[in-house]
Amino acid sequence: MAAVETQKQTVRAQAKYVHSSARKARLVTDLIRGRSVPEARTVLAFSQRAVAKDVEKVLHSAVANAESRPDLHWNGDDLVVATVYVDEGPTLKRFRPRARGRASAIHKRMCHITVELAPNPRAAAPAKPAVAEAKTPRARKPKAAAEETVVETTATAEEPTAVAPSEEKPKAARRKKKTEGSE
Repeated sequence: MAAVETQKQTVRAQAKYVHSSARKARLVTDLIRGRSVPEARTVLAFSQRAVAKDVEKVLHSAVANAESRPDLHWNGDDLVVATVYVDEGPTLKRFRPRARGRASAIHKRMCHITVELAPNPRAAAPAKPAVAEAKTPRARKPKAAAEETVVETTATAEEPTAVAPSEEKPKAARRKKKTEGSE
C-alpha cells in the first residue's frame, strides 16, 4: 500500500539580503512566532528594533500571497505565523583605517528572513453552539451555592472550621500565652 501524506498547506514569503545581522533579526522574529497575523502586526508595529520594519514587510507579503491564491480562499486575519526563521546571508568585508597605519575589519552582515503562514486551527474548527456553553455554567452555580450553605449551617461556634495547620497553631499558642499571663 502507498503511504498517503497529508501535507498542511502553508504560504511562504522570503526577503533576501536584508541589511541586518541574523542575530538581531531573530530577536524580533521570536516575538511573532505562533501568533495570529493581526497580533503579529501589532507586536512589530510597537517594536523598537529597526529590523522589525523588514520583518513586517515580509509578513505583509506572506499575507498577500495567501489572499491571492484562488485555491485556498484564506482571509489574512484568520492566519497564524506557523514558522518564522532567519538565515545568515553573505557578509561584506570592509576595512577602516586605524592608528599607526593599521586597519581593522568591519563585517557588514546580511540575513534572509522567511515567514510561513498557516490557517488558524481555532478558526478552522467548527464553532460550538453558544447556547450549550452558556447552559453548563448556569447549572453548576446553584449546586455550588447549595453546598456552601450546608457547610455553613452544620458548622457550630464550638467546632473550628477547616483551617490549615500552619495558621491554627500560632493563633492557639498566642491565646494560651495571653490567658496564662492574665491568671
